[in-house]
Amino acid sequence: MSRKDKDRNINKKRLRRDSIKAAMNYDTDSISSREKKIARDLRASSWWRSKIASGKCYYCGGIFKPSELTMDHKIPISRGGTSEKINIVPACKECNNKKKYMLSIEWDEYMNRLKSS
Repeated sequence: MSRKDKDRNINKKRLRRDSIKAAMNYDTDSISSREKKIARDLRASSWWRSKIASGKCYYCGGIFKPSELTMDHKIPISRGGTSEKINIVPACKECNNKKKYMLSIEWDEYMNRLKSS
C-alpha cells in the first residue's frame, strides 16, 4: 500500500471517529435539554406545589419556606437521571449545592463522613 493510500485511510478513520463523537455529543445535549424542559414544566405543576408545601428538605430534613426549596434530581440528569416524579425531590439550596452531581448513596456516604469527623 502506498503512502498516499495510507494517509487517505487514516483521514477516513478520523472523519468517521469525529462524526461519531459529534453525534454522541448532540444526543447527550438534546437529552439533557429535553429533561430540563420537563423539569421546568413540572416545577409549574400543582404536583410540585404540593410536594414543597410541607417545606421539608429531602436530604437534611430541615424545614424551610416553600419558596426556599429547590428541585433536585436524586439521579442527576448528567448521570443518566430523568425528570420523572419519582426522581425529583425538594431540597434546600445548601444541600442541593453541596450534592451537585452525586447519587443519593454517594450523598449518604458524604454525610456519614462529615458526621464521623
